[in-house]
Amino acid sequence: MTDDVSRAEICAVACADSWRDAGEVLASPFGHVPSLGARLARLTTAPDLLLTDGEAVLLADTPPLGGDGATTEGWMPYRQVLDLLAGGRRRVMMGATQIDRHGNQNISRIGPWDRPKVQLIGARGAPGNSVNHVTNYWVPDHGKRIFVEAVDLVCGVGHDRAVGAAGRFHDVQVVVTNLGVLDFAGVGATMRLRSVHPGVTVEQVRENTGFELDTTSVTETRQPTAEELDLIRTVLDPGGLRDREVRA
Repeated sequence: MTDDVSRAEICAVACADSWRDAGEVLASPFGHVPSLGARLARLTTAPDLLLTDGEAVLLADTPPLGGDGATTEGWMPYRQVLDLLAGGRRRVMMGATQIDRHGNQNISRIGPWDRPKVQLIGARGAPGNSVNHVTNYWVPDHGKRIFVEAVDLVCGVGHDRAVGAAGRFHDVQVVVTNLGVLDFAGVGATMRLRSVHPGVTVEQVRENTGFELDTTSVTETRQPTAEELDLIRTVLDPGGLRDREVRA
């Protein structure tokens, strides 16, 4: 990694690439870095991407993270979000408290059903997202407590469970973390390490993953172009919110 490019900026570009050429679909990012990635994609490789204020308003422009001045383009009530979701015209990047080699994701509880150790936010829209449209994941702190052999509860559906009706439109593609980018091109649609970020080693990713990873074809995550770096720093995140999520 060059001295003047941060890990957070590498991650933002990796997230942006998950929306590349997405067309006219609704972007639903969760977290500062995925939100930055969606905005960056809209200004570069996915100009038709729809952005919202996170509630019910479509944005005509591409405002900075946490900034004012967004121009309203339209109203999107919740029922319309559900229509887009069910019709496949949405692309989400969710978080994961646990995720396994098949892409099964848990955001609901840690521990057994009758006596959980930790109660989380619940399954929310994860089941519907993962069986209706493109779903990707963002993990800002890659570690063995998150990348586990088996999740305690399946919220987002993984490739091994995406069969029958649940598999018709299932499309879980990548997991972007603070260490690298993983996809599901391993044997039996299992997780594979696609790239490590500059300054990260394959062994470092292995040591922080709770299952065996396919590492037969690992490249280095691409760095931002000069245009992307300028957009990140001067237009989309001049306040540096990205660095609160990824500090390396």
